Amino acid sequence: MANILVIGCGNIGYRLAAALSCDGHCVTALKRTPLAVPAPFSLVLDDILQPSSLASLPTEYDLVVLVLSASGRHAEQYQALYQTGLNTVLNHFAGATPPFLMVSSTSVYGQNGGEWVDEASPTQPASATAEWLVKAEQRLWQAGERNCVVRFSGIYGPGRDWLLRRAAAGEAIQRDPPNYTNRIHQDDCVAVLLFLIGKMLDGTKLDPCYLASDNDPAPLWDVMTWIAAQFGYPPPQALPPATGAQQNKRCNNARLNALGYRWLYPSYKDGYLPPYST
Repeated sequence: MANILVIGCGNIGYRLAAALSCDGHCVTALKRTPLAVPAPFSLVLDDILQPSSLASLPTEYDLVVLVLSASGRHAEQYQALYQTGLNTVLNHFAGATPPFLMVSSTSVYGQNGGEWVDEASPTQPASATAEWLVKAEQRLWQAGERNCVVRFSGIYGPGRDWLLRRAAAGEAIQRDPPNYTNRIHQDDCVAVLLFLIGKMLDGTKLDPCYLASDNDPAPLWDVMTWIAAQFGYPPPQALPPATGAQQNKRCNNARLNALGYRWLYPSYKDGYLPPYST
């Protein structure tokens, strides 16, 4: 079994660390603040934003997984985490060079005309926060040829019910032209990470990047109409058609599928079923 460090222990990081520990791996998780519940793995309280904070952290890990989460949505907070924090981590492991797996986001694609995007598509970040994610990805790849990035699209699941609240309110939304949505269930987030970790540990040569979004990048109108029907909400109202309205992008997950990943929730019709529980 492997010795694995998980940096970032929020919802996804905690569940990942717990699953790895259950599988028999020796797991250490690093978090800025104490957990509210006992952890079935070793927990280190540290802050990667403090350059000297990792001085006592060992470097003999078989794999380091970065599941970072900024403290807010401002560019300065992303810069602090994905530049200062990431550099602190990479500098700490400079002599040991374990492979890294880092969670990023499909927000690095700023395309908004309904285009299909995949790992070969140019990153066109439309926000300062996404720009820092792009820089972090590039920094990670520069640090080692075995390092891998997985880009999650919009995460949903119990406790992440923003779209359900919009549907319940009967919100007026764009129907024409279609505004595409991309999503991944939080259970699939954990499962994708476990899948890629397994590949990295067994010596499979991975591509530098994988796009993790389900098989159905559907128009928001279709998703909201379906949710309303399932939950008995009022049907959505269509906004007047607007020339030049943004259509977002459509995420192509073919590379991850070809590697052998099988989705727990391949579509919103699987993940949003009432009563919306795991």
